[in-house]
Amino acid sequence: MSALLFSLVALGVYMTVLFVASIAFKNNGIADIGYGVAFMVVIGTVALLIDAPSSYSLVLAALPFVWGARLAVRIFRKNYGKPEDFRYKAWRDAWGSSFFVRSFFQVYILQGSVVFLIALPVTLALAFPIATPSYLFLTFGILVWVVGFFFESVGDYQLDRFLSDPTNKGKIMMTGLWRYSRHPNYFGESCMWVGIAIASFGLTTVPWLVFVSPLLITFLLLKVSGVPLLEKRWEGNPEWEAY
Repeated sequence: MSALLFSLVALGVYMTVLFVASIAFKNNGIADIGYGVAFMVVIGTVALLIDAPSSYSLVLAALPFVWGARLAVRIFRKNYGKPEDFRYKAWRDAWGSSFFVRSFFQVYILQGSVVFLIALPVTLALAFPIATPSYLFLTFGILVWVVGFFFESVGDYQLDRFLSDPTNKGKIMMTGLWRYSRHPNYFGESCMWVGIAIASFGLTTVPWLVFVSPLLITFLLLKVSGVPLLEKRWEGNPEWEAY
């Protein structure tokens, strides 16, 4: 339990540093760049503090490290040299004099809390290992994670190539994986955490808690910060409606 508490403290410090950096650069998009790394902070802290983590749990911990590193690099390259994301710009304008306080709690502290909950399958597998881990659950979970990683990474790559072509400005992406799914990258992210939860189910003494993670991330993507915000921008667009 102490390892989890220390990881929460480390995460709080990390999110505060991101907040300070966002003030210096006048850009809350730093929160997006730091999102994937936040998982590495909380999981890495637990892994370092516990005695002799099992090889099974370390394999599981490697998955979000791979995902987090790829995501951070991709968002950094995407946002570098560009103005603040439209979502954060709208909040900056709407919050006025209360911007800094609301930004700290509603962007950074809230995001840190979400990261801590989503990372639970991995931190629980590290901190509360079962005596006889299940190779079957681990293997199946990794396979599900690989499917999700494929959809997110390939979907992002295809979208970035599409957006980099000036002739596609204002057009809707309808090729590659985007031909079959409006949001293959979001599907992939949800799928990865389902896979991590399945793998963790056979590695920890508190197995049912691991499903908080995929349920939360899927809810956020479908109802809060993912699909609704993006699709609202295209409402009324004939090409979007046809797609």
